[in-house]
Amino acid sequence: MNLKKKFAFILISTLLLLTGCDKISIPTNANTAFQNFTLYFFQQELASNTLNLHYTLREPEKYGITEAPITLGSYDMSEVATLASIENWESALHKFSPNSLSEENKLTYDILSHYFETLRQDISYYLYQEPLSPVTGIHAQLPVLLAEYQLNEKKDAETYLSLLKTLPNYFSSLARFEQQKSSVGLFMSDAVADEVIAQCNAFTEMGEENYLLSTFEERVKGIKKLTDGEQKKLIEENKEIIKSFVLPAYDSLATSIASLKGSGTNAQGLCNSPQGKEYYCHLVTSETGSIRSLPEIKELIKAQILTDLHESQKVLSQNPNILEEADSVTESPETILQSLVSKISIAFPSSADVNVNIKYVPKALEEYLSPAFYLIPAIDNYNENTIYINQGHSLTDINLFTTLAHEGYPGHLYQTTYFANTEPDPVRNLINCSGYIEGWATYAEMCSYYLAPLSKPHATLLQKNNSIILGLYATADIGIHYDGWTLEDTINHFAAYGIEDTSVISDIYEYILGDPANYLKYYVGYLEILELKKDYMNQKGNEFSQKIFHKELLEIGPAPFEIIRKYMLQ
Repeated sequence: MNLKKKFAFILISTLLLLTGCDKISIPTNANTAFQNFTLYFFQQELASNTLNLHYTLREPEKYGITEAPITLGSYDMSEVATLASIENWESALHKFSPNSLSEENKLTYDILSHYFETLRQDISYYLYQEPLSPVTGIHAQLPVLLAEYQLNEKKDAETYLSLLKTLPNYFSSLARFEQQKSSVGLFMSDAVADEVIAQCNAFTEMGEENYLLSTFEERVKGIKKLTDGEQKKLIEENKEIIKSFVLPAYDSLATSIASLKGSGTNAQGLCNSPQGKEYYCHLVTSETGSIRSLPEIKELIKAQILTDLHESQKVLSQNPNILEEADSVTESPETILQSLVSKISIAFPSSADVNVNIKYVPKALEEYLSPAFYLIPAIDNYNENTIYINQGHSLTDINLFTTLAHEGYPGHLYQTTYFANTEPDPVRNLINCSGYIEGWATYAEMCSYYLAPLSKPHATLLQKNNSIILGLYATADIGIHYDGWTLEDTINHFAAYGIEDTSVISDIYEYILGDPANYLKYYVGYLEILELKKDYMNQKGNEFSQKIFHKELLEIGPAPFEIIRKYMLQ
């Protein structure tokens, strides 16, 4: 999982063209005008949210952003006004002729065009969105984003403290949004509400152990040119703001959610809500970047599960004692990452030379955050990278190795810094292409089994098993939200594959209910990359190179798969 710095609110390789033997002339002024347009859009979007701005740019003034309000944004919005704004941007984009643009700008044009179209569709399902899902919700991710907010100078600390003071208003807008959902019967189930409330309470009950206190003190002491008195003043001010603004905001949000319990009319999958099935189809397309229909996706997943099962059975029949082989990995996370950098060089292009810090999730949040996640760096400071490990989850031996491959090399960290090193149009960093991003990291994780200290048959068996499990989760996601599966249906689905622990399956069911399509962006994104690779191999024939395939996919960068296919298979 990569923890997105894009925080709620729009939540947002040059090729030579030849005709015969003559180069197509690309007017310089068209490209300049287009890049001015994308820069203006980039500036406007970032200036509207302080957290996005800070996490995206270390030096905003170099990108023409010299003044911006201190705000987290708001969930209070006019659907009519928002739609009009999107259509205005879309109209401005379409004034450019793609044929007059360079190949790189044409790619950006296609991605932006797709992005605006998706945003327009989002408005149709505005109240179906859920910003407070238990795993990826704002309330769960915000504390870590605040704890990692870099303080390079005194002004950063002052902006940060001012931002904390806006939290009550922002959470109030979230509460009003949830009240809107409640008024039309679209509020979350009581089980999900209880989990959100518990997460808020866990944060407020830390007391003096709250890590927003300790991490701020550490960051302030790292600011150069601050006197001891200035440091002390900032630290005391932070304590008072946490007490008077941040904790009350979380308490108020929990109270608001508790007051709305029982108002949701659907405690099962999205398909049981009016327009829920249509929204789920839109959500899957948006999250995965795949234009396949739900029935087509179901068949794709089914085919992969059957293929993986066949390969697993083949390995077991040829290696009857394979389950007795050890899969222990005793190296530290830092050592594992270093070894992965070296091992991926055979099949992947050289990585950018960057630093990575391993940190651990605060104990109070272990129950609520993912086993691990990568925190995306600023685009003008991508040399500094952070991976969080959640010690509350069982990450040992091969699981630690493959998780660090997913988050680090050749996963999120590698993909992010490789793409940043190509110096793409800054606007590309605003557009969330989860299917590509999580699909790539899942693909990287699957590849990593063959880089681990395992025999080839053992690596194959473990990799196929992991793929099957993700496929079962993805199938359950579709079953629950598209086909209307109950808990009993979900239990029967897993039992058919020999998974019979009903308490575990019940947890999976509740997780999927609270975060629809989340598993699909990982697994369908992964399958789309596999399908792309097959077609690329067929096109290249004997000239196929795995390293070149990876290079081209990385240089195109995050995009919907239909656009990636257009540029890789043209």
